[in-house]
Amino acid sequence: MNPKTLSSRALRLIKSAAAAAMVPIVFIYVLVSKPDFYLINWLGHVVLPVAHFVGDVVTWPIRATGEAVSNIYDLSQLRAENERLQRELDAARADKNICDVAVAENKRLSNELDIVHATPQNVIMADVVHDTVALHHSNFLINRGVFDGIKKGMVVTSVDGVMAGIVIDVGGEFSRVRALNDAASNIAVRIAGDEVYGFLQGDGSASPEIGFFSRPEFRAAKGMTVITSNISGVLPNGILVGTMKNGRDVKVLQPDSVSRVKVLEFNTNNEYK
Repeated sequence: MNPKTLSSRALRLIKSAAAAAMVPIVFIYVLVSKPDFYLINWLGHVVLPVAHFVGDVVTWPIRATGEAVSNIYDLSQLRAENERLQRELDAARADKNICDVAVAENKRLSNELDIVHATPQNVIMADVVHDTVALHHSNFLINRGVFDGIKKGMVVTSVDGVMAGIVIDVGGEFSRVRALNDAASNIAVRIAGDEVYGFLQGDGSASPEIGFFSRPEFRAAKGMTVITSNISGVLPNGILVGTMKNGRDVKVLQPDSVSRVKVLEFNTNNEYK
């Protein structure tokens, strides 16, 4: 490119800028020394647009820099917010993974222990209205009866599925339930996850004794889970009964420890309806 052409263009630009800068000076001079308002009005229509243009040109770098700084600040804020949300999302995913693992482990253990956790279709909820504990007898009343579909022989459990007793008498609106520690209670049970069978005989205490008949020499360890067995054809298989306190005694649910129960119905194949 010709250097003379560049210098001439630069010179014209400088002259134009100088002329534009002189316009406000002329305007002020006329306003002070010769206040001709017609002339001032005419100059105002010319000076103000030129002044605005010059001001925009002169301040453009400053405004552009300010906008860039503002955009950088907003971007940094967005990045910080995104990083925070990503950390929260990672934490939520980790918690979900822990829950999924726990659910899978619980399902696996339940399958291994043969414990019934599924809710039967035919479930009647009831409240315990009175319990009677005298000598070796332990019964309680619930506020559901024949009018609600209760039948003699139905199994009663706590809300979380631990066996509480068996319905022995049914009235119109009330039923009597024999607790597991009642002296007249004698149910077939087994050790969960093993083929060790026995009968749990109530004796009025909080920890009735279990007698193993399939393996008389078996000695249960503390904490072992005891569930119902269907060998007698009376109860369904797999309802949680309690846990072993020692080699013979089983800790079972006490009537005075429950206020709301579930009454379950099962068919002749020892399956829940």
